[in-house]
Amino acid sequence: MKVLVPVKRVVDYNVKVRVKSDGTGVDIANVKMSMNPFDEIALEEATRLKEAGKVTEVVAISCGVDKCQETLRTGMAIGADRGILVQTDVELEPLAVAKLIKALADKEQPQLIILGKQAIDDDSNQTGQMLAALLGWPQATFASKVVLEDGKATVTREVDGGLETLALTLPAIITTDLRLNEPRYVTLPNIMKAKKKPLDVTTPADLGVDVTPRLKTLKVVEPAKRSAGIIVPDAATLVAKLRTEAKVI
Repeated sequence: MKVLVPVKRVVDYNVKVRVKSDGTGVDIANVKMSMNPFDEIALEEATRLKEAGKVTEVVAISCGVDKCQETLRTGMAIGADRGILVQTDVELEPLAVAKLIKALADKEQPQLIILGKQAIDDDSNQTGQMLAALLGWPQATFASKVVLEDGKATVTREVDGGLETLALTLPAIITTDLRLNEPRYVTLPNIMKAKKKPLDVTTPADLGVDVTPRLKTLKVVEPAKRSAGIIVPDAATLVAKLRTEAKVI
């Protein structure tokens, strides 16, 4: 069984991002970049399935600039067998990414695609669902447990009311949540081995996909600073302030 795992290069989650002075976007010059944490969880799960004998090959794929090769090398150090980079300098939107992954899926013919539920830079939470629609495959989002058996995937997913268990017929799409697993520490020997694993580079044009942006960012601003809270002496005062000052009741 072949598994595709899309991974995205994002600003490291420990970095406090800053908005550019002209408000055109976020300043990423000289900022540490890393693999999207949700995608790292997806790659860890695919690697564990391979180690359990359920999967024969794990292919990490990424869409973006040339430096995404570093992210793919990290993915191969975690456990991916090879990597594919769809290289482009265009700022990709979720639909464009979904179309690129579909084109690769048509070529690679995987039985399963596991990806993070969202990226921490745009928090769109759209690519997995769009990809499932484009491919016509069943999907299970926000997975906290994945079991492969007899050509089916049993996925426990987190919903507002608790947990929901779905049985999917492969091929299928799974998006991962935080509680699915804890990604392993990448060791130096595995980093060295990853340098020798194959990494193919292609372009959207090679795949026949138009990635022209459909949205335009007008302005990016810092979120408003939250004011300090206040302590009220009793419930009556709280209700009065909610009614007269906050005007929410």
